Amino acid sequence: MVQELAETTHGAQREVGRQTRVGNLSQDVGLALYRDMVLGRCFEDKCAEMYYRGKMFGFVHLYNGQEAVSTGVIQALRPKHDWVCSTYRDHVHALSVGVPVRQVMAELFGKEAGCSKGRGGSMHLFSKEHHLLGGYAFIGEGIPVALGAAFSSRYGRDVLGNTGSDAVTAAFFGDGACNNGQFFECLNMAQLWKLPILFVVENNKWAIGMAHDRATSNPEIYRKAAAFGMVGEEVDGMDVLAVRAAAQRAVERARSGEGPTLLECLTYRYRGHSLADPDELRDEQEKTFWAQRDPIAALSAQLTRHGLASSGRLAAIDKEEEARVADAVEFALAAPEPRPSELKRYIWAET
Repeated sequence: MVQELAETTHGAQREVGRQTRVGNLSQDVGLALYRDMVLGRCFEDKCAEMYYRGKMFGFVHLYNGQEAVSTGVIQALRPKHDWVCSTYRDHVHALSVGVPVRQVMAELFGKEAGCSKGRGGSMHLFSKEHHLLGGYAFIGEGIPVALGAAFSSRYGRDVLGNTGSDAVTAAFFGDGACNNGQFFECLNMAQLWKLPILFVVENNKWAIGMAHDRATSNPEIYRKAAAFGMVGEEVDGMDVLAVRAAAQRAVERARSGEGPTLLECLTYRYRGHSLADPDELRDEQEKTFWAQRDPIAALSAQLTRHGLASSGRLAAIDKEEEARVADAVEFALAAPEPRPSELKRYIWAET
């Protein structure tokens, strides 16, 4: 299933042979997938602009290039029913689950109107309403949280007798988390109790400045699922339709009681680890290769080739999403700062 794709300074890149045809894809779904990815890209580009203009502070980790993973997985979930747990690279996950653009941008500006009331910033987006369990700054920190959500869903059904308790949780994390203890511990528990969870590895080849194949004895992460008797699948993370199809299969298994899936999405980030990273470690040939596999351009070509959208319609969507992001910036700039008198609020649960 896996074929050699290209030789770089860090070894052969992998590409999954299984591709998803668009013949059975409706126009509405195709355009929704495209719009979601474009929104994510526009948002992240604007974040970079605001950061370098001194309007946004702290650590900011952008998602450019990985949009097919967020869109493909989250669009396979039930909105406000299933759960999503993110990492420090969480802006686009928040947008994909439906957190309003204004709220996400305001949070990055540290404003009271943000989805975390300005207390979380870039790495700690949260929305109970949209079932976003949060972004987590430490490597692999969100995986046990996601496991707890999946356990809660199973407990509600099997112990409390709630037949509607069939929510599935998607836990996003990077390749750098897959040598950490909690990754293996959570895989074991999820498979032992057949928990409804999807472990989504966003393998962008780099853990900060460490190339993936230099840090792990077996770089094919999805194969680690076999040690626990779990389903593991590798997918082209630059193909939103392939990611969506794989996520749909995994969600169906989870919701029907068949247990978890480890889904490895082969993708690539187009910017440095964070906006403070000059991105001088990665080979230029490698970056050029992956730039040619842009997931948004790929879906655009598929939609036009199959007559599901005209180039004009897609260009209009681009403009609409750029306008939404520009509006979010104006909203965030004008939004009030958190009040100093509430400095200690949200530290303890309010009764």
